Amino acid sequence: MLKDFKEFIAKGNVMELAVAVIIAGAFAVIVSSLTDDVIMPLVGYVFGGADFSNYFILLSAPDGYDGDPSDYAALKEAGAAMIGYGAFITAIVNFLILAFIIFLLVRYTKKVTARFEEEKAAEEPAGPTEIDLLKEIRDELKKRP
Repeated sequence: MLKDFKEFIAKGNVMELAVAVIIAGAFAVIVSSLTDDVIMPLVGYVFGGADFSNYFILLSAPDGYDGDPSDYAALKEAGAAMIGYGAFITAIVNFLILAFIIFLLVRYTKKVTARFEEEKAAEEPAGPTEIDLLKEIRDELKKRP
């Protein structure tokens, strides 16, 4: 069983998957920063200076909460019941950016793979056609007595 596990781990697909997961995790941080620090502030500016991270509906503040009822971070830390639809919108934008970038990568990979396959097919000599094979068979049959 240990030998089988070693063979499984040593296969290229497993190692490629591990690398892909690690890179995707690091890439997600970059996309989150792009969304939170660049795109959403621009969207907020276009919509009149709105900060989407502070858009929420307060359902109930915890007992004894003395802080600002419009401070999302403080309310969240205090355990208030609220719907943070601004954070949800930010997460959707984050997802759409990440999905679009993955789409571009997959599309590029398909183009490169198709080009590689075309070049490989062009390098390989083409075999005889069906007509050529049938002519050879006919000629061989004519040679027989």
